[in-house]
Amino acid sequence: MSSNLDRNDPNTILKKPPSSVAPFVPERLLDSDEAAAIMNCHPKTLQKLARKGVLRGVHVGKLWRFRASVIEEWIQRQLAS
Repeated sequence: MSSNLDRNDPNTILKKPPSSVAPFVPERLLDSDEAAAIMNCHPKTLQKLARKGVLRGVHVGKLWRFRASVIEEWIQRQLAS
């Protein structure tokens, strides 16, 4: 069974995705200090909310990271209630 793919030729392996596919751009993650400054609270309070599942965050090693969009959504929900 032969393949048209030459694994030693970078031009056949590293092809651009079709132009109709939008490139994936990950959202920047905020650290606890940055997110707490936006929410006007202490970073430990923010981390406690994340541990309890009240606010979505990602625990990376010893550090918490938060998406800016999640912080904004949480603030909007608090203002609406």
